[in-house]
Amino acid sequence: MVIRTALTGLTALTLTAPSGFLAPIEWGRDPLTVDALPRVVYTAHRGGALEVPENSMAGLRAAFQRGTAQVIDFDTRMLRDGTLVVMHDETLDRTTYAAGPVRLLDRYAWHGVLLRPAPALPGRWRPERAPTVEEVLDRFGGRIMLMLEAKDPRSIRELARLIRARGLARSVFVNSNSPAVARQAHHLGLLTQLWRSKKQMRTDRPARWRGFVDVLDVDYKARDRDLLRAVNSGIPRVWAHTVTTARQRDRVLRLGCNGVITDAPGLLARTPVKRLARTPAKRPRAPRAARRA
Repeated sequence: MVIRTALTGLTALTLTAPSGFLAPIEWGRDPLTVDALPRVVYTAHRGGALEVPENSMAGLRAAFQRGTAQVIDFDTRMLRDGTLVVMHDETLDRTTYAAGPVRLLDRYAWHGVLLRPAPALPGRWRPERAPTVEEVLDRFGGRIMLMLEAKDPRSIRELARLIRARGLARSVFVNSNSPAVARQAHHLGLLTQLWRSKKQMRTDRPARWRGFVDVLDVDYKARDRDLLRAVNSGIPRVWAHTVTTARQRDRVLRLGCNGVITDAPGLLARTPVKRLARTPAKRPRAPRAARRA
């Protein structure tokens, strides 16, 4: 057990946390869990990549402070020494000032990587050091639900260790495109999320996954019939990705999805949902003789 003492004026506050890390000082008695999520959930994809620098500590912090999403999403990759870091791409080229494959770095080299904010982002953002998964879990774990996509399937056991050591097994969704990886994460005691593309959804039979998938993460571009099959699969949460407009959001909610994963959580939070009643199915006309009877 780790004990942290904080001084506020003349009062000393002692906070306890699981062995191996320091809990954010803002934690209450217990971490926030999946049970606290509302009926319709907004997830800030990579922190809200149209509004903040994706997968950056500053971007994740802004997403948290703005309060426009109940879940914050980020991506994870594994370095050559097993360190888990926050990064979407296989290479450093697009989002940093460096270049080359992420997997060739070690922890020491990673601490020298600077993120390059996209120039089109609103506001003023500075370059900053790329975070590790441990740093994000220690900063935000238990304060808001987190969603992390495991880009390296071999990292699942280490992710499970980091999450369980912090008492966050009910506070972090682990996302993958592979049903086998989702099943493995479930067996390790984690909340599992399975994402599927528009093409995959044409032949998916999602009811087969309801025993080990907590969130089915569907492509908003999928056909209505494929979205409805997902919604009626028995999986409790069906969230659509990656939504950027109110019109896209309103369609998937109308079809029965109970969450959206969005690059623009601020925009959607400012735009009310346009409620459109579902068109009732037409009942077949009875034969004329039966109608007379």
